[in-house]
Order: sequence, then structure tokens, then C-alpha cells
Amino acid sequence: MLMKTASQSLTEQLCTRFAERIRTRLLAPGARLPSVRQCAQQQGVSPSTVVAAYDQLLAQGLVEARKNKGFYVREMAVAPDGADSGAIDFVVPMRPRGGFQAQHVPVNATALIRGMFHGSSDKPQPGMGVFPSDWLETTFMPAAVRKVTSTRSLQSFSLQYGEPAGDSGLRQALSQKLVAYNVHAAPGQIVTTVGATHALDIVSRTLLRAGDYVMVEEPGWAIEFARLAALGIRILPVPRRADGPDLDVMARYCELHAPKLFVSVSVFHNPTGYCLTPGSAHRVLQLANTHNFHIVEDDTYSHIAPDHATRLCALDGLQRTIYVSGFAKILAPGWRVGFLAAPASLVEAFVDTKLLATLTTPALLEKALAWCIDQGQLRRHAERIRTRLDQARARSVKLALAHGCSFATPPAGLFGWVETGVDTDVLSQRMLDEGYLLAPGALFHAERQPSTLMRVNFATTQDAQFWDTFERLRAEQ
Repeated sequence: MLMKTASQSLTEQLCTRFAERIRTRLLAPGARLPSVRQCAQQQGVSPSTVVAAYDQLLAQGLVEARKNKGFYVREMAVAPDGADSGAIDFVVPMRPRGGFQAQHVPVNATALIRGMFHGSSDKPQPGMGVFPSDWLETTFMPAAVRKVTSTRSLQSFSLQYGEPAGDSGLRQALSQKLVAYNVHAAPGQIVTTVGATHALDIVSRTLLRAGDYVMVEEPGWAIEFARLAALGIRILPVPRRADGPDLDVMARYCELHAPKLFVSVSVFHNPTGYCLTPGSAHRVLQLANTHNFHIVEDDTYSHIAPDHATRLCALDGLQRTIYVSGFAKILAPGWRVGFLAAPASLVEAFVDTKLLATLTTPALLEKALAWCIDQGQLRRHAERIRTRLDQARARSVKLALAHGCSFATPPAGLFGWVETGVDTDVLSQRMLDEGYLLAPGALFHAERQPSTLMRVNFATTQDAQFWDTFERLRAEQ
């Protein structure tokens, strides 16, 4: 609630609040501000105060007034102060209607990235996509760094570039680790990267050209939609079901558009939590062989998933499939260590793309990670996280149900796909006033539309205060 102070009027406070959210991309270009009446009720101020604040935002060039429609955040490539805002409007195909011809709608990637990682408060953040930092604290990670920095080889690998494909010791450790998932990749088939997102980018830049079609599961992480669209790729959204992607839609896309790639999260799909079934996996691979496209399997959540979960790469033996994963979710987000495992015929091309972007990857952190894997520290840490997550999920589900929500999909993994009954785009802005960052359902679709769904992080939604606030604001909407 806004309160008048000697230094700032209510109008100035309200204007500053909206301006900050616009500049940090918590309010994306094209987003509609609350109506004057709604905003006055929400903030406990008079309508004239809201009108004055909106006028200031207009004067600063942050919003525009549309006749009989309201106030909207302006779509800008450059911030009002002349600095690069980082806001890039990407064009991606919309969900096909009445056929399978692609249409277009803008998606803003920086709105998602900045919004998900903007420190809105010190409260647990249900919209975040990572474990809380205190869950990731360990004693073995500092020990691993000390281990590799105390060796005589420190100077030699610090004063020269690392191996183009990545540290050989880490690639050997990863090769052995993948056996547990029935993914058999020799060290020479593995390329290390600066996180899993970098691995996805290497694959895209190597195999695709502007104008190519790519199938991507929907709902899915919108940064992937925007990242591909930034390369000029035409995106074909594939509905994700409980057993896997909608195979009929995929087959129709293949007939009409000859896609070059399919991007999939087989295990603990984000945001639904679904896991691929063997029957669906076989049919996806049959389509890939018949229509000559590659499959990128993003296994970001492998560390919290059962080893026996169905993976396309295990069934295919890395022939048409490319495996991508990383360690930011489970171990060290700041280390930015990821990797891909690929058919031997593609490895050198992937290494060439990596060299053009980053030359090599940090050998010190890769060696430290290899030690964590070889000593069994990562495996034991992941087991502790899984146990803690199971307990957190049970508590979060109980709280969500008690506060009038339901689950659109069975709760599993790190995320819950929650039905709220109200527009979560609108609700997310109300919750932000209370210090809580939500992930509204509209973020997870190529065509951004109002949604009553939201994705919650089970690790950060065990707080009854969050659910009490959520229920109160939902009732007011």
C-alpha cells in the first residue's frame, strides 16, 4: 500500500513503481496497465492520483494511451535515457488454427529473463525456476575448487586455452554418468558448453538456417521460443500431452513444413511435469526417421528424475537424437557448466560453432565438476535434493488445494501446473506488489494469451503466508 511521505507524493511513488517494472521488464512491451479504477482500488489511492501517475509515465515515453482501450507499455528497442534496454521483439508463429499455417505474434525474451531473476523481495519466489540457494549449499564444491587449484597443473591450464571440446576428464566422467540413463556416449561424442542453454544454441546455429521450421513442445519455456525466433526460425508449437507430444500434430507438420528439428523435454517436462512413455517415444523416433529431422532432448531435470525414465536418446542410441543437460539446477548456477552428447558425425561441426562463440569453456570449473562426479559427491547431493523436494512438494500441494486451487497435471518434479480460476497475468502484477513473483501461464505459450494457469516451484511454495496472500488477491480480482 502506498503511503504519502515528505520526499515523494503518492503520484510520484506510483509512477516510480510502474517505471521500475517497465525498465526491468517485469511489465513487458505491449502489456496493459490496470484501468484507472482498478489501479485506484488496488493501491488505495484516488483515481486522480492514478491519472496523474499515468500522465507522468506518458511524458517519460514508457507507456502509450490507446483510445477506449487504456494504457499500454510501449514497445521500445532503446530505453528513454538512451541506454540499450535489451528489449528485443521476436516474431514467432502462433498456434495453428483451421489448418497448420503459421501466423505471427511478438514475444519479448528479456521480459521473461529479467522478470524471473529480478530480486523483487526477500520472500520465497514461487515463479523462480531454480532451487533456493540454501538447498544448493555444500562443503564439497569449495573442496573441489581447492583440489584443482592446488595442483601443479593449475598454472598450465590457466595460462592457455582449454580443449576445444571441453576438459577430457569431465567428458570421461559425463560419459560414465550417462550410462545410468542408458545413454551411451563416448567421451568423443560429448562437447561441454556454458550451460544447457548454450548447448541448445550451438545445436540451433549448426543445424538450422533462417526460415527453417522447428517443432517445439507447448506449453514450454518461452525463452526457447524467443531464442529460436531470434535466429529467424519458424516455430511449430506441438501440444504436450501426458504420454508425450501430440503425434498427430507432429505428423501433419512433417507433411506440410518438413521441419529440421524437434525440441523436447522428455522427463519432468516444464511446466507440466509430464514424463514421456515408451510407446510415444518409439512413434516420435519413427517420425524422425521417416521425415529426416533431428531431435534435441533437453534433460535439464535429470538429476531429480528416476534413472529408468524413458529418454529418446537411450532408445535411439544418439543417431537422430542430441542429448542436452547441465548442472545449474542441481549444483552451481554460477559455474555455468553444461554439455551436449551427439552423433559422432555432428561433433566436429558443434565444436566449430562453439569455438566461434566462446573459443573454449573454463577448464578450472570443468575439472572441479569432474572431481565432484568422480567422488560420488554430486550423486549423493542429488539424492538429498530429491528427498527434500518430495517433502516440499507434499506440503505445497496440500497448501494449494486448501486455498482453492487445483492441478492441471499430476504434481511431479520441481514444478506444479496450477489452475487458479483467474487471469494470472493480472494476478501476477497484484502479487508483485506483495513481494511475490509469479510465473503466469501465458509465458509458456508461443502465442501469448490470457491464462488461468500458473507454474509454481514446489521448493518455494511451502509458505502459508504466500498462499494466504494469493487467495486474498484472487478473491479481489
